[in-house]
Amino acid sequence: MSDSRVVIAVDMMGGDHAPSAVLDGVAEALSAFGDAYRYLLVGPQERVARGLEERGISPSHPQLELVDAPQTVGMDEHPVKAIREKPRSSIVVAMDMVKAGRAGGVFSAGNTGAAVGAAFLKWRMLEGVSRPGIATVMPGEKGPWVLMDSGATVDCSPLMLAHFAVMGDLYARQVLGLSSPRVGLLSNGTEEGKGNRQVQEAFAVLRQIPGIRFLGNIEGHDLFRGTVDVVVCDGFVGNIVLKTCEQLSKSLSGMIRESVMRRTLWKFGGLLCKGAFREIKRRTDASEVGGAPLLGVKGSCVIGHGNFQGHGVANGIRAVGELLRLQLNERIVEAVHQVAASSLC
Repeated sequence: MSDSRVVIAVDMMGGDHAPSAVLDGVAEALSAFGDAYRYLLVGPQERVARGLEERGISPSHPQLELVDAPQTVGMDEHPVKAIREKPRSSIVVAMDMVKAGRAGGVFSAGNTGAAVGAAFLKWRMLEGVSRPGIATVMPGEKGPWVLMDSGATVDCSPLMLAHFAVMGDLYARQVLGLSSPRVGLLSNGTEEGKGNRQVQEAFAVLRQIPGIRFLGNIEGHDLFRGTVDVVVCDGFVGNIVLKTCEQLSKSLSGMIRESVMRRTLWKFGGLLCKGAFREIKRRTDASEVGGAPLLGVKGSCVIGHGNFQGHGVANGIRAVGELLRLQLNERIVEAVHQVAASSLC
């Protein structure tokens, strides 16, 4: 691939509905984004080619290249073991494409741990960054906010949390368009002395980072009120927050639907509010964002939700292209160096 267009490697076997949903996403991306990108479709070559033909797309399409990867990492497999035992899996080969300079970034809706592990092992960390973090955009009363980290690094030092704050701040500026993001540290109380030792030590560091608008500790009930724009926590806590919120949204939708159907008058009211319900669904739909970027590694990777259908995959591909366009990694290195120069960490 010799032209100058951005090349994105797509994990064709990542997700609960792969490769069908991923193929649908590639088809939508080809239609929606024109010739902005070229795509390396990484997966079982014959199966991918057959799926393209079923959608009326030639496997020899000028924007496509099929890269054979006959192995697949399942959603429930142990990440490190799978990476070691399946070197020709679609997620590992996709990461290899970036390492070899054949692609600029990767989209995968597959096993999150495998994506994080493969990126860490194949790409390594950006200069000065301790560990990777997943920046998940969450809906709120006053607009979207960033949860950092939502599952990449479960055991964190204060230094790692400081780096998460820097990366989350940059992501909120560059992607959400916020000029001065408010950063909060998730704890069990707003007072400075609250939290475990990790949180208390991180508080002392975060309050001194130059260029960060650190508001201090926040609690769980602050998450959706618009109190802050970036929430900093380790990946253990962040993943629990993320999964709890996802299920709460589904459960509330189900309970509202069940209640509305109980009485005729309520059904009529539900019909009148159908547009509002549709808007709320759009605002809370992860597929509209396209996934969450893995920040801190020497490459651009967006991790989509395992249940994504084609539209979510297409938006995930777009999100990878946006990361590359913004040159976010270069900005992260510069910001982390400024923190190191301040001798705070």
